[in-house]
Amino acid sequence: MGFSEEDRRFMRRALALAGRGRGMTNPNPMVGAVVVKNGKIVAEGFHRGPFTPHAEAEAITQAGGEAEGSTLYVNLEPCNHQGRTPPCTEGIIAAGVRRVVMAASDPNPAVRGGGEERLRGAGLTVESGLLAAESSLLNEAYEKHVTTGKPLVVVKMAATADGKIAARNGESRWITGEKARRMVHAMRRESDAVLVGRGTVQSDDPELTVREVPLRGARPPLRVVVDSRLSMPLHCRLAQGGVPGVIVATTPAGDEAKAERLRERGVEVMVLPGSRGRVDLAELLTSLGRREVARLLVEGGPTLVASLLDEGLADRLCLFIAPRVFGDAEARSWAEGREVTGLEKGLPLRWRGTRRVGEDLLLMADTGERRLGCSPG
Repeated sequence: MGFSEEDRRFMRRALALAGRGRGMTNPNPMVGAVVVKNGKIVAEGFHRGPFTPHAEAEAITQAGGEAEGSTLYVNLEPCNHQGRTPPCTEGIIAAGVRRVVMAASDPNPAVRGGGEERLRGAGLTVESGLLAAESSLLNEAYEKHVTTGKPLVVVKMAATADGKIAARNGESRWITGEKARRMVHAMRRESDAVLVGRGTVQSDDPELTVREVPLRGARPPLRVVVDSRLSMPLHCRLAQGGVPGVIVATTPAGDEAKAERLRERGVEVMVLPGSRGRVDLAELLTSLGRREVARLLVEGGPTLVASLLDEGLADRLCLFIAPRVFGDAEARSWAEGREVTGLEKGLPLRWRGTRRVGEDLLLMADTGERRLGCSPG
């Protein structure tokens, strides 16, 4: 069955509403709902996070008696199971909604199709597939998490036009401009955790907090450091613990005395299997996934980034390019540590687009086998 331009307009509104929950809904998806009667919107809602009403429930409550005989537009299949909130399907049926138009089925294998089946069984007209690609892009982190148990891994790097992340003396602040830095904070805001390596801690002493954009209900992301031998200095900012929480991933070879000092400060020390003397990154992603980290932002450094790309663990690259050139062979590049003996050894990227961010350029690419969009900020 074809969809009308009016259907598209109302679904776009549902998607726009869903996007208001960015950074707030994990472990749930972002969902927006619009109740339409006689060609006019009578109510709408979006999901604001765990233990709050789902978008459909909020919209139907707002609609009241106007919900009877209406059409409900929702970007994701209404749930049909009792979770932290009651099943949305029962509320939709009880309200007398006549038709449900949804963008996509729930990708969660445990519930996929159940909501649609319940609504059809109750006699409602259910149509699916309207703006499905847009809905999938919006909830790509949720989709990866519920289907693999691991987070969507977004690698963010900033470099000069010749690929350098710092001068040979280590100076790197600030390669990119103010607007690019603000966008990075927006990317942190929508992430569940931010990951760096020990080298970045040593050279930059970052806080990894969201500062240049308001949180607006989003939870501050966990801060995660990969440090195979626990050689990070105890005087650095991340070693002080605090809120949001800090996790240091290490191996059994890590300094146990330092681990105890870190734990005393409230830092969680996560001991993981070692792979070639380094933290097993696949195990780290699995462990973070168990903690409901669905979206992970990686902010360096070049060795960690190269390892994630080489092992096929990154999903996306967001590379900010500053309008300057170093031309210095001794300055570090944004990915290092691999030995490439021929062009065929290079790791493939699939360019998705470019974006001007102030004076800088943002290059966006898929990595590995997944083909994903890139919509930072």
